[in-house]
Amino acid sequence: MRLLAAMTALLALAFLVPFAAPADAAGERGTLVAKQSRYGRVLFDGRGFVLYGFTADRPNRSRCNGPCAAAWPPLIVKRRPSAGAGTSERLLGVVRRRDGRLQATYDGKPLYYYVGDRRPGQILCQAVNEFGGDWLVVRPSGTYVR
Repeated sequence: MRLLAAMTALLALAFLVPFAAPADAAGERGTLVAKQSRYGRVLFDGRGFVLYGFTADRPNRSRCNGPCAAAWPPLIVKRRPSAGAGTSERLLGVVRRRDGRLQATYDGKPLYYYVGDRRPGQILCQAVNEFGGDWLVVRPSGTYVR
């Protein structure tokens, strides 16, 4: 029984570790960039992981917490992110989450990762309806890709 519990714990850890990196990628001050994808030019973090918006959010207010935030980790920053290539400084901002942490926003849209996107450039959950809204990648103009 102990062996089974240990194996289950190791398997869970191995499954979760790859997902931790993108959520912490912003570090002290994240940089957002626009890059070409199969959906046109969309937002990525400075390490090349795509960023999603959630249609159930309100401007400058995240509605994704608990199990939602486990599947769609917010882009957590210590302060307002910086504009990289192809993005607009005036569209960048932050919103305070329920837990007190700051989440990066673009044109008022809180930004998230998807836990299944394990490599830079991957976009595995565009136009998915989950947790009461659609998850969509964001254009450099601040609009969703539908």
